[in-house]
Amino acid sequence: MNAYDDDRIGRARVTDSPELLAYYDELAELDAGALWTVANGIEPWYPQPSSVPVLWRYQELRPLVAKALAMVKAEDAGRRVVMLVNPGRREHSAVVGLLYTGLQIMGPGESMSAHRHAASALRFVHEGTGAWTIVDGQKLKVGPGDFAITPNGTWHEHGNESQDAPVIWQDGLDIPLTNTLDANFYEIHPELHQRPGPVVNSSVLSHGANLLPYGLAKWTRPYSPVFGYPWEPSYQALRNLAQATEGSPYDGVIMEYTNPLTGGSVMPTMGAHLQLLRPGQATKAHRHTGSVVYTAAKGRGVSVIAGQRFAWQRGDIFCVPSWAWHEHANLDQSEDAVLFSFNDFPVMRSLGLLREEACPEQDGHQPVPA
Repeated sequence: MNAYDDDRIGRARVTDSPELLAYYDELAELDAGALWTVANGIEPWYPQPSSVPVLWRYQELRPLVAKALAMVKAEDAGRRVVMLVNPGRREHSAVVGLLYTGLQIMGPGESMSAHRHAASALRFVHEGTGAWTIVDGQKLKVGPGDFAITPNGTWHEHGNESQDAPVIWQDGLDIPLTNTLDANFYEIHPELHQRPGPVVNSSVLSHGANLLPYGLAKWTRPYSPVFGYPWEPSYQALRNLAQATEGSPYDGVIMEYTNPLTGGSVMPTMGAHLQLLRPGQATKAHRHTGSVVYTAAKGRGVSVIAGQRFAWQRGDIFCVPSWAWHEHANLDQSEDAVLFSFNDFPVMRSLGLLREEACPEQDGHQPVPA
């Protein structure tokens, strides 16, 4: 069935006439229009994302990211980031749907000034051991594979305390969403920098061990009190879960980074997952509303997205548009593959728009052109 089929009763199927065309011109003069001329386009039978599946290879991007170090001062740019832009979402600077991502590089000893914005942000570290961020006065040190959040409205600044190597981490934000809602704000800290508290990684030390601290002031903010999720315990949690369950037929062994106080997503507009594919494992295809950005955190594999095959290895980034069939496979027969991902599922869930279905054909797999 054509997505904009107009031959069924209940759909717009008005035939234009000279009188109607003149009528449309009269409406346009008053900044008005006839719904039936656009109804089938704005109310499709199923989601029609303009985003397309794309894979960005880290080894191709990294030299260009590093090249910016000598050409652009971080403070002149605000943040020295190479953004990844979906061909179908260029006007929004979006990687997929209403999500943004980019690779930020910080040279040895560099630090950025503090700012805040209405958009929520997250970080996934690709390389470098000197990275730090300060979020509302809490200093957090992060390394490769670590995941960190910068909730909307929080003051934050970043830096690299290493003296001999750059840091490259991946930013993820909901900037296209907040701009689409005409709700974005941006502020520079009045002192340019924050005064961090005396304890580094205090949010991880307080809330990051599956036990809730007793006697502390009640946390009432709509995002996680944990600002950092280190790689090692997260990966170990995946391995532990893999011993206890077969996992999902569509995602392998998958876990969500959560707010430990609610069990919900880390932020109101973006969620994040870590998933493990066992050696040689191939998942079945499914699709859902909501967009996803994947990063290969470990190993190598292939994903089939909307019938297209994308081979990936550690560091590569790829996207799955809303309602696109997708499935994953680990190409290594002896080692795990791990995918980090972030998404807009919390928005879909809050608005009652989250929907999912399994591929019913070919034993759950998509046909892939030779």
